[in-house]
Amino acid sequence: MSRLLLVHHAPTSVVAELADRVEAGAHDEEVTGVEVVVRDALSASPEDVLAADGLVLGTPANFGYMSGALKHFFDSVFLQVGGSLSDDGSAASGAGASTPFGLWVHGRYDTTGATRSVLTITGALPWRQAAGVLEVVGDVDRRARDAAYELGATLAALVSPDA
Repeated sequence: MSRLLLVHHAPTSVVAELADRVEAGAHDEEVTGVEVVVRDALSASPEDVLAADGLVLGTPANFGYMSGALKHFFDSVFLQVGGSLSDDGSAASGAGASTPFGLWVHGRYDTTGATRSVLTITGALPWRQAAGVLEVVGDVDRRARDAAYELGATLAALVSPDA
C-alpha cells in the first residue's frame, strides 16, 4: 500500500475547510491502495516524510510568507529527508527529484510570497511538483472546494499502486 502524507497548518475555519477538502479528495473512492496520513505541520516528522510516497502541503499566507508552522516543518525535516544546500548556503536543486508533491495556499489578499517561499524550499528537496499550486484568495467558494478535492485526489492517484 502506498502512503500519501498531508502536512498542513490550518489555524482558521477557512483554512481548515481547504485541508478537509484535500483530505476528502485523497480518500476518493476511485483511488485505491493509498493510505492517507494527516499531520499538523508542527507534529510531522522526518520519519513521516521518509515513509511517504507523495505529499500535499498546505499553508495560509502570513505577511507574504508561509505559516511559521510550515516553516518549522521544513526546518525540522530538511536535512534528514535529503534537502541540499549550495556552498553559499542557498538551496540547491533537489537531486533525483522523485517524490511527487502538491501545494495549496490560502491568503486573505495575496498568496505570492507564501507560494514562492514553499517552492524555493521544495526545490532543494528530492521532490517534484506533480500538480499546479492551488492558490485561494479570500473566501473559499465552490470552485476552491472542488479544486482542493481535485488536488488531494490527483496526488493520491499518482501514488496509487493500482494506477
